[in-house]
Amino acid sequence: MQGQSVIRVLLADDHGLVRAGLKTILEQAPDIRVVAEASNGMEAIQEFERVRPDVAILDISMPMMDGMEAVKRLISSDRNGRILVLTMHPERYYAVRALKAGALGYITKGTSSQELHSAVRAVARGKRYLSNEGIDAVTIRMMAHGMDTTPVESLSDRELQVLCHIASGYKVREIAEELGVGTKTVETYRSRILRKLCLRRDADICRFAFEHGLVPVAPSSQESSPSNLMK
Repeated sequence: MQGQSVIRVLLADDHGLVRAGLKTILEQAPDIRVVAEASNGMEAIQEFERVRPDVAILDISMPMMDGMEAVKRLISSDRNGRILVLTMHPERYYAVRALKAGALGYITKGTSSQELHSAVRAVARGKRYLSNEGIDAVTIRMMAHGMDTTPVESLSDRELQVLCHIASGYKVREIAEELGVGTKTVETYRSRILRKLCLRRDADICRFAFEHGLVPVAPSSQESSPSNLMK
């Protein structure tokens, strides 16, 4: 676009097909260009340091450090980093957490391509961007400040990470490796989750996660399907 600078984007998602589809959609806008890609949180940090993009677009569910932790790491290394979270996870549970972690925007993969372009442009300008659902979620959370929290909100970010990993079929050792902590630490988080949510075993954790939309019932078929990228 003549007279307008191009927004350089880092795109991080662990599904190659999703990244390819998103890149095509993003670059339909003449002022947006994907200059780097990453398949996990660690790669996202490395690529961010390498290319210093105008906007980093991160999914939440990624191996070797999830998107939420990657947001925190990126902001700790660059307070001016501009991050847009693009995920399948519902706004009501993650939008506030993402903003607190340092992201400027949060939208889901059910959004339109036009809204994705608008979100990227807003975040590139240092402006906050949320979908209508995200705005509602943040507003409700702010209005409810000091009131009784929901079961999901009672969990810390790390506890929520462990819960999602358990519900996704990870073993304690695998979760410890993913999060870079010891197995005893993971067991401690698991115990806290069970106590806070009044659950008894891992099967209950899985059921809770599915019922609250914290993890997709069939991640491989839902998240990697091109038809689920944008509507």
